[in-house]
Amino acid sequence: MSVGHALLGLLADGQRHGYDLKQQYELRFPAAKPLAAAQIYATLERLLRDGLVVAGVTERVGGPDRTLFAVTDFGRAELDRWLAEVELPSEYVANLLAMKVTLALLVADQDVAADFLRRQRVAHLARMREYTGVKTDPSTDVLRVVAADYAINHIDADVRWIETTLQRISRLTKEIHP
Repeated sequence: MSVGHALLGLLADGQRHGYDLKQQYELRFPAAKPLAAAQIYATLERLLRDGLVVAGVTERVGGPDRTLFAVTDFGRAELDRWLAEVELPSEYVANLLAMKVTLALLVADQDVAADFLRRQRVAHLARMREYTGVKTDPSTDVLRVVAADYAINHIDADVRWIETTLQRISRLTKEIHP
């Protein structure tokens, strides 16, 4: 996800300062990696430079000065354009798990690669159980349920890949070490 577009979306319903944007980002995108304050302010500076937001009044409420930002008409048009754009699956899927298996076969052997895959499967299943717990907790809000569903489906795909790769480990070894 583009951080700039996320901030534009959060600003679309009204002015906010950087700290409020950080809080809203973490509330609205619970499965996303939290943003550092510096990243938010650097992104706001780029959006300001590009004419997508304007800086409004600076207020102080019992702490440091806080500048309010608002989305411009140009920024709203960019947000609308981005929201309408279909996200195609990446042509290149850099998979750290596949890289580690290949490197384990290159520098070690089939047993090391298979052991890694088995341990990785255990870790994936544990994470899947965590997300299932979040999803099935009656107090969980819908945003977190949707994020948990997304994560569970991706982890499930990884687990299926791990199991398939374990079945092919002998053939893969022969291909890497002919």
